[in-house]
Amino acid sequence: MSACARLVIAGSHSGVGKSSLTLALVAALRQRGLKVQTFKVGPDYLDPGHLTRVSGRPCYNLDGWMCGREYVMRLFCEHSADADIAIIEGVMGLFDGSSPTSLEGSTARIAAWLQAPVALVVNSHGMARSLAALVHGYASFEPAIALGGVIANFCGSDAHASLLDAALQAAELPPLLGAMPRNALPALPGRHLGLVSATETRWNDSLIRQLAASAEQHLNLEHLLQQASHAPSLGRVAPAPAQDTNSGSVRLAIACDAAFQFYYPDLIDALRRRGVQLAFFSPLEDAKLPPGCNGLYLGGGYPEEYAEQLSSNHSMLNSVREFCNSGRPVYAECGGLMYLSKGLEDGEKRWGFGGILPAWCRMRSRRKRLGYVEVTLQQPSLLGAVGTRLRGHEFHYSELCDDPLQNPHWNAAYQVRTNRNGALHEEGLSCGVVLASYVHLHLASSPAAMDSFVSALQRSGVSV
Repeated sequence: MSACARLVIAGSHSGVGKSSLTLALVAALRQRGLKVQTFKVGPDYLDPGHLTRVSGRPCYNLDGWMCGREYVMRLFCEHSADADIAIIEGVMGLFDGSSPTSLEGSTARIAAWLQAPVALVVNSHGMARSLAALVHGYASFEPAIALGGVIANFCGSDAHASLLDAALQAAELPPLLGAMPRNALPALPGRHLGLVSATETRWNDSLIRQLAASAEQHLNLEHLLQQASHAPSLGRVAPAPAQDTNSGSVRLAIACDAAFQFYYPDLIDALRRRGVQLAFFSPLEDAKLPPGCNGLYLGGGYPEEYAEQLSSNHSMLNSVREFCNSGRPVYAECGGLMYLSKGLEDGEKRWGFGGILPAWCRMRSRRKRLGYVEVTLQQPSLLGAVGTRLRGHEFHYSELCDDPLQNPHWNAAYQVRTNRNGALHEEGLSCGVVLASYVHLHLASSPAAMDSFVSALQRSGVSV
């Protein structure tokens, strides 16, 4: 069970600055000597990286749509058990998710499951009593949500903050928990839908102290802590299923550097619990793959940002080609798929990559896909038998220039259903035991898929 103090930091909508505010709050709580466990709602890889840096502990994703209630509750309780407080950063607006008619996939769903009070972040620029009307709607919209208070971001002045506070009090609404002035937080660089990755941000003690100082000055930390402490015990949560870790150790090479960094930490935990030895390597810097590996995992990231360096590392590309042709399992997601392609086109520039996947990739000026998807295996693969269903998401700006399925050696292992409109398309490009896809699957919440993947590694015949 978990009685950990907890607070959800949610936005009235995207772009209200909740990520920077959450980082500042976590920095301030740590500066006060608290052990802070962070979580991020939704299928996000970037914000968790920053929260990990500032909290000093791995940040875990809580995704109701991909993982389901039982998994979310177990993950939360497991990783908050030894913490003084859990801070959960929301995604988009509080009630935005995978459905326009329910809490499915939203921050509100996670808040309701965790019985966690919500601090609502609002862009207060140009607002006075209108803030009360907005907060009244959020506070009364869903009975399962306990709104603990409001953080007014981009506030104009102390006088402005007093107006906002008075408006909330007069309407007998949840209180003002802080008013962060414009430009009070240090600027953090962004890309696409949010911040750049933690590896590209110059995190240091000075930057963290600046964040903490802003939170101490402009947020009511005592009131925030009081709200968090009101969260009730969650009761008994079902333990994770027992896992076989004695069937022979295997070794998995995992690409991990500035170009490839999109991995859920609970997947790494799940692999280790199954006895898998993890050998991290850098396609940017290393000359070849780690020795003695049963399989290769190329995760997502930003290969387009490092295309020239990746393309010029010929020894690593040769090592990857040799591995892919060795009959050992290879799993590549999104950026990993791009790395296995013939190469990348970006405007008039071209960089050669692995050449395993018979297609070139090209970058688009507009996003190609974004959203939740459900995958059904239509042929046996590394991840299970025909009919196996898995959930994940897509988010990418690149696309394949050619159709690999025109090559007789390649097949589509997946049928993908887009959650937003139910549209179907074939995906999961498969050749032997090489599987490449634009879909980021949440494998850790599917024990059967994890077991299938580890079994494939064990059958590869390499002695560790």
